Amino acid sequence: MKFILVLLSTIIMGTSVSDGGKFPAATLKNLDGETVKIEDITSEHKKTIVSFWASWCKPCKSEMDAIAEYYEEWQEDYDVEFVAITIDNARGLAKVPAIIASKDWNYTFLSDPNQELQRALNFQTIPQTFVVDQENNIIYSHNGYTPGDELELEAILKGH
Repeated sequence: MKFILVLLSTIIMGTSVSDGGKFPAATLKNLDGETVKIEDITSEHKKTIVSFWASWCKPCKSEMDAIAEYYEEWQEDYDVEFVAITIDNARGLAKVPAIIASKDWNYTFLSDPNQELQRALNFQTIPQTFVVDQENNIIYSHNGYTPGDELELEAILKGH
């Protein structure tokens, strides 16, 4: 009986590397269609914030707007890189450059149109945000966005 309960909870909750462990290696595309290895970016800085989003996701855009207010300071204080990975399909991806141009977002933008990295990280809800250290360890994960979450994110950056 205990085995069945453990199995059911694993199926329902999913087995997820988002609760710690290593951030998966993955080959993505930048918005110019060039291939980028995410591990090359995450190993360049002391910390990397990786946020999954989509063009149709209002909370995702709200999160990135809120972080934009702090980002320059975070780069100086914590040597952090913010990577925004869109999970948009081809139709949605066509809208992404216009959205970025209309915002004050100075982030690295990548695309995961087949959602391979999303599947490897085993999450469904966006925005899904991770903080990854220089050794590709996931030191924080959070899904959804509520105003003020960016302050929690800064506390994580400050504390690690």
